[in-house]
Amino acid sequence: MNTINILWVDDEIDLLKPHILFLEQKNYVVTTCQSGTEALELIADKSFDIVFLDENMPGLTGLETLHELKEKRANLPVVMITKSEEEYIMEEAIGSKIADYLIKPVNPNQILLSLKKNLDLSRLVSEKTTSNYQQEFRKIAMDLAMVNSYEEWVELYQKLIYWELQLESIEDIALTDILESQKTEANLQFGKFIEKNYPNWFNANMDSPILSHQLFKEKVVPELSKDQPTVLVVIDNLRYDQWRAFEPIVTNYYKKISEFPFFSILPTATQYARNAIFSGLTPTDMERLHPNYWKNDTDEGGKNLYESEFLEAQLKRLGLSHISYEYHKITNLKSGKKLAENFKSLKDKDLSVIVYNFVDMLSHSKTEMEVVKELASNDKAYRSLTVSWFKNSPLLEMIAQAQHLGFKLILTTDHGTINVNAPSKVIGDRDTSLNLRYKTGRSLTYQDKDVMAVKDPKSIHLPALNMSSSFIFAKGDMFLAYPNNYNHYVSYYRNTYQHGGISLEEMIIPFVVLQPK
Repeated sequence: MNTINILWVDDEIDLLKPHILFLEQKNYVVTTCQSGTEALELIADKSFDIVFLDENMPGLTGLETLHELKEKRANLPVVMITKSEEEYIMEEAIGSKIADYLIKPVNPNQILLSLKKNLDLSRLVSEKTTSNYQQEFRKIAMDLAMVNSYEEWVELYQKLIYWELQLESIEDIALTDILESQKTEANLQFGKFIEKNYPNWFNANMDSPILSHQLFKEKVVPELSKDQPTVLVVIDNLRYDQWRAFEPIVTNYYKKISEFPFFSILPTATQYARNAIFSGLTPTDMERLHPNYWKNDTDEGGKNLYESEFLEAQLKRLGLSHISYEYHKITNLKSGKKLAENFKSLKDKDLSVIVYNFVDMLSHSKTEMEVVKELASNDKAYRSLTVSWFKNSPLLEMIAQAQHLGFKLILTTDHGTINVNAPSKVIGDRDTSLNLRYKTGRSLTYQDKDVMAVKDPKSIHLPALNMSSSFIFAKGDMFLAYPNNYNHYVSYYRNTYQHGGISLEEMIIPFVVLQPK
């Protein structure tokens, strides 16, 4: 193994010679000294991997030495050793980010365990994770061949996300490549599954998942109460792995009561999926019942301007007009900060709805801004960027306030997004919709294997622009590109995050209910 340099600081260091000999026999290099002052001088001149520090020393105490040492070498692991079990010393030491805490008398095996825990942890975890995933790999491969229900797809997708996050900290390109190939294969099979089963999910007699238009009635309404205000946060364009990545931040304030994966309707695009959540209607019913609110792809103007009106109509239809509510859409930092400042005013409402558009803006800006494209070059980086945003966002400030005010918190999204890499040629007339993951229009020409084609949009409850309109949905990581200026178009959009099509990432999304801690 690489040489490990240990600094051991104790005013009675001579009594520890047996321990030091034991470590040297294990090929550790141990430097000793007898005071905090001497330790700080040694650390200034020499590089150490870890420090064992006695708490009770004349002159600079262990805690005083610890504070100064951390100012000079913030990331150097320090193991505090003390005779005292007084709580304030432990709290002070732990507050100063010690790596471990040992009570005298210590034995050699305790020391060795502490070294392994602090210096070998990442390697040991890596080896264990690698071994476990190698065992799990075969099972996932077998599951992929057998999976045949929406519940099994949810379970398999959750398993893939779990291993993706587990392998994230391991710099093993081979394992990451294996997982990526499994995700690709999973999306290939999932596309076939959706093609075969999706139209039947609108049939009340069929076993089907909860879809976007059923979510509010089936999952939100049962959580509403006059006794406790509820805040429903819809983070636009949020993938399941992104939720998993910032879940630990949310659970600092809230405890999770339930988590329910549901399916976005097709197209997995905001104007369809989010309007469906707030209206409680399929797109064909929205067009029929609310022609003044619904806009088709080729219509001019914003497509999500009437979510509050859709929600009001749904509450009325469900006999819930007595529910007092407010609706807020956050599209920029300024509006987020303003709502955070006035958040207390929401406590008198039964339901406060906050649509937060940031993740959607991030994914779209990735196609527009080379800087963001660099920052979010893959799913790992995309998750990291989302977490960084969330930690510093007004949304987290609102969640902290909601906890303090006793709100129930519901977190969800309208659809996910996928990193697209494979172009597929499509030809349409000038009225064809512009989305990269789905198209609707007349006389579409496309590659059959790359898309799910729906000749009769009404069969999946989508409005038809005219008598001969059809829809096509890109599968896997495909994106739809026109032949004119093809090469420029492909290089511009390849490796960007898009939505509207069929993939695990776009369709299987979280609905989470939390109570304040």
